[in-house]
Amino acid sequence: MANEWNVGKKEVGLKKEIEQAVVVGLVTRMQTEEQVSEYLDELEFLALTAGAETTRRFVQKLDTPDKRTFVGSGKAAEIAKYVEEHENITMVIFDDDLSGKQTSILEEMMKVKIIDRSSLILDIFAGRAQTAQAKTQVELAQMQYMLPRLRGLWTHLERQRGGIGMRGPGETEIETDRRIIRDKISKLKKDLEKLDRQAETRRKGRDAMVRVALVGYTNVGKSTLMNLLTKSEVFAEDKLFATLDTTVRKTAFQGVPFLLTDTVGFIRKLPHHLVESFKSTLDEVRESDILLHVVDVAHPQYDDQIRTVQGLLKDLNASDKPTLLVFNKIDLFRERNYDLYLDQEGREEVEESLRQSLSGQFGAEAILLSAHTRENLDKLRQRLVEMVKEEYQTNYPYVAKQW
Repeated sequence: MANEWNVGKKEVGLKKEIEQAVVVGLVTRMQTEEQVSEYLDELEFLALTAGAETTRRFVQKLDTPDKRTFVGSGKAAEIAKYVEEHENITMVIFDDDLSGKQTSILEEMMKVKIIDRSSLILDIFAGRAQTAQAKTQVELAQMQYMLPRLRGLWTHLERQRGGIGMRGPGETEIETDRRIIRDKISKLKKDLEKLDRQAETRRKGRDAMVRVALVGYTNVGKSTLMNLLTKSEVFAEDKLFATLDTTVRKTAFQGVPFLLTDTVGFIRKLPHHLVESFKSTLDEVRESDILLHVVDVAHPQYDDQIRTVQGLLKDLNASDKPTLLVFNKIDLFRERNYDLYLDQEGREEVEESLRQSLSGQFGAEAILLSAHTRENLDKLRQRLVEMVKEEYQTNYPYVAKQW
């Protein structure tokens, strides 16, 4: 069963009812079993965010992905048998990108939708985009993702048995769709350039104020922290990519004004086209003066998440900005890691040692807090005031004299 691509027709999100899915990961020479298990945990969370529940996961060990079925014919047949025996399963989600040919072969074998991590993330972004800029960026990324996969998805029109005269129409359909998609990409890029110019004009009106950007992995509590610091109502939810559109709020602590920006969360294996399309949105990060890098310290792989964000900040040429590491969810960290009988003094000693260790490990000042219980929120505000004042004295001295 080949994919039905409706070129130029925008499909937003998976079906509204909860779908049943299985997820598939591959252990290669570049990835350990532990890493793949963590990636699949995240993939299941992505699926849930999109509207699908995972019933089972499959893991295969191969030196390199199979060119036809990604996981090898034997494992693909095993997955196909499981799907056939469970009629409620409507999709199989792979943790890595598939080619159009692989997708077509796997759909033919399994008779259900085949989705990879990139297409799943694009689907979530399409459902979450609210502004014209975000919608245009997502649609551009979808078109760029689709373009190189057309040939594999049109194989059902090529070299069919007794196919005299069939190859031509197949090729014609491919070329027609390619032209449509290229034209669409060209138009979307022009639309995005216009929207970018408008956004740049808005940012120029804020040049005289220090700008602070909240950055971090997705679902670490950036929007919740934004709401606490600015007393606003930015949408926050326990799902991946709850915030997609950049939000900017003017605030002031101790009479010191600044702009606070909430940005889209980062994630591992973020589709390249999505990064490219959203670079204009991430201009808010590039043009900020201070970064608040929010981390979920209760997450078992928070160190990997920090490195992922630091890598993307480096790609954005924003890694050299003054940065404060905000380790959120310390209350949850205690529940999962502390001895019940540890006294207050012992806890404070352990946490100070942890804070110093994290600061030294990741090369930035660190603070431990809980946005949920508001613990140490005042410490964050005080340190933020000090950092903002330093930026005003350095970069906006004429503004600093006004207050």
